This record gives sequence, C-alpha cells and structure tokens, in this order.
Amino acid sequence: MDAFSTSLVATTVSVAVLHTALGPDHWLPFIALSRARRWPLRRTLAITAACGLAHVASSVLLALAALGLGWEATRVAGVEAARGDLAAWLLVGFGFAYALWGLRRALRRRSDVHAHGGLPHVHRHGGVPHAHDVASPPARGAVWTLFIIFALGPCEPMIPLLVAPAGRGDWGAAGWSAALFSLVTVGTMVTLVWLATLGVARLPLKPLERWSHALAGATVALCGLAIITLGW
Repeated sequence: MDAFSTSLVATTVSVAVLHTALGPDHWLPFIALSRARRWPLRRTLAITAACGLAHVASSVLLALAALGLGWEATRVAGVEAARGDLAAWLLVGFGFAYALWGLRRALRRRSDVHAHGGLPHVHRHGGVPHAHDVASPPARGAVWTLFIIFALGPCEPMIPLLVAPAGRGDWGAAGWSAALFSLVTVGTMVTLVWLATLGVARLPLKPLERWSHALAGATVALCGLAIITLGW
C-alpha cells in the first residue's frame, strides 16, 4: 500500500467516526423514538442500520453521477448543502408534529385519569376496547419518515474522500474509500445507538413515561434545529 492509500484509509476512518459521533442527528433520534415506542433493541439497531445505509448510499450515488457528468467538487458540495437544508427542516417538521401528538396524548391520558378517580377506565363499543386516548401514529410511518429523511440527508465529508482518488484516475481507491466510509459510518451509528439504548434503559425514567412521545419528538426537532443553526 503506497503513502496515498495509507493516508486515504486513515483519513476515511477518522472522518467517518468523528462525523458520526459528533453529529447527534445520526443517533439521538433513534434512541429517543426507541424509548418512546418501546422498540426491542434488535429492531432499533436494524432501523438505525437501514437509515445509515440510505444516508451514505444517496451521497455515493450523487457523487458518482456528478463525476460521470464532469461536475466540479464545489458544485457537488452545493447540491449536498441544499439536500442538507431540506433534510434538516424535514427532521424539524417530523419532530415537531410528533411532539405535538405526544403532548396531546399525555394530556388526554392525564385528564382521563383525573376524570375516573385515578383509575384506568376503558369503554367498549360493540365489544371493542376504546380507551380515552389519541391513536398512536403507525410505527411504520415513523420508521419510513426517518428513512426518507436520512436518505435525503447528505454525507458531505465523504465527497472529497471519493473525489480525490477519482481525480487521479484511481477508481478502485475511490470505490473502496466510499465503501469503507459507509461501513464505518453505519457501524458507528449502530454502536452508539446500542450503547446509549442500554444506558438509557438503566435510568429511572418511569415518572416521565407519560411524556415519552412528546420528549422524543422534541429531541428529534432539536436535532434538526441544531443542524440548521450549528451546522452539525
């Protein structure tokens, strides 16, 4: 392995780890939603991995298409920035809507408990249980929304790591650099979500259980706002 390849490997791995670890939007939404929706750990990690793959794959495909069209790196970066803004605002919108639903659900549950003397109360309509509650958003809807947002979200640090070897005509190095960056990024996301989920499970959060959906939505929205204001 020559000096260029060695430097490319070291840079790719370090940038992928730092970019993922220092960007809470890469892992915090999964932790928050997993806790609120009580996803099993295996499902949480599978959803994280799928969203991570969509995140890196979209940028790889864009970079390859741009190189094929002869675009300069600055033009690719401009497209990635526009995608980043769109993904961030979608994250804010999804989080805000989810937080509002969670808040309404928590307040409705609280009013029902007060109305029935602090005892759980369920009505039956035609033999079907009907609680005084707000219907939960479909789990698949939340997952697909996250997936689409991550697919739209750019992975800017990967672009120069792919363009640099491609500019030298070394498409093999460009390919394995993109593959390595993708593998390390997804692996870091899954590892952080796994460790944090195990840690959160040990915290005494039972008093906040009723507000878990509202807090999860607020967390997702704040991640989007952090991207917009702080450039995460």
